[in-house]
Amino acid sequence: MSDSDLVYVVDDDQDLAASVARLLRRHDLHAEPFDDPVALLDAYSSAPAACVVTDVMMDQLDGFEFSSRLRRLDPAVAIVFMTAWPSTAHAVDSVRVHGGVDYLEKPIDERRLLSSVREALQWSRRSREYESRTATLTPRERDVLALLVRGYSSKAIATELNISTRTVDDHRAQISAKTGANNLAKLIALVQFDAAR
Repeated sequence: MSDSDLVYVVDDDQDLAASVARLLRRHDLHAEPFDDPVALLDAYSSAPAACVVTDVMMDQLDGFEFSSRLRRLDPAVAIVFMTAWPSTAHAVDSVRVHGGVDYLEKPIDERRLLSSVREALQWSRRSREYESRTATLTPRERDVLALLVRGYSSKAIATELNISTRTVDDHRAQISAKTGANNLAKLIALVQFDAAR
């Protein structure tokens, strides 16, 4: 694991946060405990993480609101939720609404936690790669890309966007240069990852 694979474990039960972080460190993961979600949000920009494992029910700030604030700071951070009070509604919300990688019940099953955190780290790496590869695309290049992956030809894109075919071809060349995706299959894979985030 690299230094960029930092995992924060957030739980207002300080002993539990420390215990889960120790468990992750025993498996060669770089994990740090936090017992105050607000303090982590305040400090986050100076030390962002790839993954945050967070309790759902905390006194200062519940895990779902915490994750929403965290995503505004860092859309590429992966989140794993954990709770001692599981519910079907929370399990569904954790994934569909809050974009969690997993929803774990306490006491935490070690194998499932490790599997979830490793999956979260992979997701975060892919997400950061996507962001770095598409960050410099102009709004018009994004429009062209969206139509390209839907199967539009250069001529159809030109008609749709009311620009010349030559301009479309210029945008295609810029998209390929900026993303490193030099064929349609690679562009589709790039966009499919973004849609699945």
